Amino acid sequence: MSAGFFVDWNGDLRSTEEPGGGYHCDVDLPARYVAVLSKNGALIHEATLYKTEADLEKAGIKAKLVPGSHPWAAAKDGF
Repeated sequence: MSAGFFVDWNGDLRSTEEPGGGYHCDVDLPARYVAVLSKNGALIHEATLYKTEADLEKAGIKAKLVPGSHPWAAAKDGF
């Protein structure tokens, strides 16, 4: 896996090394693609890989970096 960042479906910034929610990331570095997968390998989310904070700034992304313990969704969302 390649270290970096991606934006989740709530607009939060997450680390590819610890996305949280019991998920893990499969990163395609040349394509700058992040597949977020469940424990069983089901595709949960797709995103663009940003290797560094400078890459995020260059792209104009101002999302807040959240820890892996931050929930992906709430009970009100059906999760």
